Amino acid sequence: MIPFISAQTYHIFGLTFQTWGTLVALGFVVATWIAIRRAKQNGLDPNHVFELAFWIFLASFIGSRLFHVFVYEPHYYLAHPWEVVDPRKPGFAIFGGFIGAAIAFFWYARRHALNWIQYADALIWGLPWGCGIGRLGCFLIHDHPGTLTHFVLGVKYPDGSVRHDLGLYLSLIGFATGGLFLYLNRKQRAPGFWFGIYMMIEGVTRFSLDFLRI
Repeated sequence: MIPFISAQTYHIFGLTFQTWGTLVALGFVVATWIAIRRAKQNGLDPNHVFELAFWIFLASFIGSRLFHVFVYEPHYYLAHPWEVVDPRKPGFAIFGGFIGAAIAFFWYARRHALNWIQYADALIWGLPWGCGIGRLGCFLIHDHPGTLTHFVLGVKYPDGSVRHDLGLYLSLIGFATGGLFLYLNRKQRAPGFWFGIYMMIEGVTRFSLDFLRI
């Protein structure tokens, strides 16, 4: 089993930083860097990838926040509407982030008449690594505890229980998917291959892991 490691915040020069937010930001930067490199390798305009990353960053955070507000805690936020835009309040859902990112991506691709599937393939190359890093933040704040388990990767919580930790699993799946991409990249692939395979992996893993939620 894995010991309970918790790091909600950390301090540098007297300033307090959020562990989750830092790792999500780092994951986004790494994912963007990988996507830009991939775009250059495939003859795509890296400036478009950089601009896409900027708009996706904004749209994904707005989408993830709104999804959490309206799907998970609508009654609370109806009673406290100003807290919807309070940056100090937790509550971001990755499904809403995906929706926001998709809207921003297709809006930008249409506006600039891009071959959307080629740019989607480039961007998706960075996503597994970004999720792998960002989900480490979920693991360190333990915001996705799962059911009781005897699995070797179960986390021993302070109350003595051993549970699945979905943040840890999603991080490992992200890194494993990135490694799979490197392995499959030994052969030339048709446009849309990387986008399609990532969507399949994401769909199957998220559907499966939901059965482990408490």
